[in-house]
Amino acid sequence: MNRRSLLRRGAALPFGLATLGTVSGTGTNGRATQTDYGPLAELGIPKAKEVVPSADGRTAFLAVTDGFAVVDVTDPESPEVVHENREPWAGEGNGRLEQIYDVKLDAENDLLAVVGPANPRNAWKGLIVYDVSDPTAPEKVAVHETEFFNHNCFATGGYVYLCGNASERNSLVVVDARAGEEVGRWSIADVDERWTEVGPNWVLHDVYVHDGVAYLAHWDAGTWAVDVSDPTAPELLARIRGRDAETFVEMTRSEARQDYSEPPGNDHYVATSDDGTLLGISLEAWDTNRGDDSGGPGGVWLYDVSDPTAAEELAFIEPPPTDDPTFGGTWTTSHNFSFAGDRLYTSWYEGGVRVYDVSDPADPALLARWRDSDAASMWTAEPTGRGAFLATSHRDGPRASSESSADGAALYTFPDPPADAEPLTPTPGPTPTVTDTATGSETATGTATTTPTPSATDTPTAAETPTATDAATPDAGATDGEPTGTSAAGPGFGPLAALGGLGLGAWRLLRRPEDDR
Repeated sequence: MNRRSLLRRGAALPFGLATLGTVSGTGTNGRATQTDYGPLAELGIPKAKEVVPSADGRTAFLAVTDGFAVVDVTDPESPEVVHENREPWAGEGNGRLEQIYDVKLDAENDLLAVVGPANPRNAWKGLIVYDVSDPTAPEKVAVHETEFFNHNCFATGGYVYLCGNASERNSLVVVDARAGEEVGRWSIADVDERWTEVGPNWVLHDVYVHDGVAYLAHWDAGTWAVDVSDPTAPELLARIRGRDAETFVEMTRSEARQDYSEPPGNDHYVATSDDGTLLGISLEAWDTNRGDDSGGPGGVWLYDVSDPTAAEELAFIEPPPTDDPTFGGTWTTSHNFSFAGDRLYTSWYEGGVRVYDVSDPADPALLARWRDSDAASMWTAEPTGRGAFLATSHRDGPRASSESSADGAALYTFPDPPADAEPLTPTPGPTPTVTDTATGSETATGTATTTPTPSATDTPTAAETPTATDAATPDAGATDGEPTGTSAAGPGFGPLAALGGLGLGAWRLLRRPEDDR
């Protein structure tokens, strides 16, 4: 009987706990990635998705698909659920709030934002804000109904920032957290109206706000920096990376469909370092055509944004290896991540979690990694500042049945690598090549973490119209000496949610036969 089975057999209550201690990192499939490093504990929480820690690192707030949960992580070896709400909005207005994949904490104001549904569906859509000054007894303080689905959000300074993928503008929407009222809205279509002619490739997937600057992850349209120092009047600062609308207007449906899944776009998640000078951009990407060396999995770009209007590309962090990078294979594409000091904490679905030293952001160094592709599919990684970090698995690994996927969700706690941790030295693998989508030239890439030759990047200010930017994205074929596992039975969460950004009509349009254009 494996560890997961033991966890389930012992869980008489809604949540089951298994304390793992320090383990070898070898999963049920024998895929060891690092000796003597692994979880401190695993707390089974059905339907877990995003997790965010409190400012003091003693409490974790989780999105759990049909609600939210609060976990005491004061002792990372013995996390304990102290509150759960599995029905935050039921039978009121237009029905239930479902598919809650994201929660965000405005720590300064003790406010928790709970949003849904994550995908387009016939359900109540909106935001619920809770006062969590007592995390064991959250109190509802505001409700804001939206016309759009809510996959992700951000909360800070008394405001909640929503990804308003509705109508034809895919807007950033700002809501006063306590009043529950919209106060501001901005769209990249305000800069170039041609975006309204593009299908789902420019969906606003996520947003991160630091010190009055909102960074918008606009999938194939790239990442944009917006001044929200006055949340009621957002203004463009610059486009960090991405291509222009004309590129996509001229694509056939077949080309747009492939481009949606593969680099150089797929800007999925963004976050900054504590001081706001370093920006990470994760690419959630797969390979739809394994013969052209242009597909995923996606990794993490690092940019110097000391001046967001003159962002500088620094490095690209390679994804963990996989023997099948397709959408139906073993997912090792980047998902969510977080910075703390000189550390970057990352999650990679079946690729596990990894911690990097980014004290020299042009040369990130891998400090720790854990992966059990059979047992876990990691959603995020969040440091507590108390010698541990949190990570969630949103389901069992790739061979889990749909019936067991909810039960397989869990909160993991991991030890922080020590302050004097030495970088891991990967075993060299074959050096892959990648074709620059702009020039057609081949560029050699290294293994583990690499710094590609920077490509030309246009960063328009508010007074400029964006121009095309194409960056060579390293191929994920390097194995860095790590086993790659077996193919999955089927995909879990992926880009289909974002494909709903302009409604199900756009998704159906892209699914038409390739000769029906």
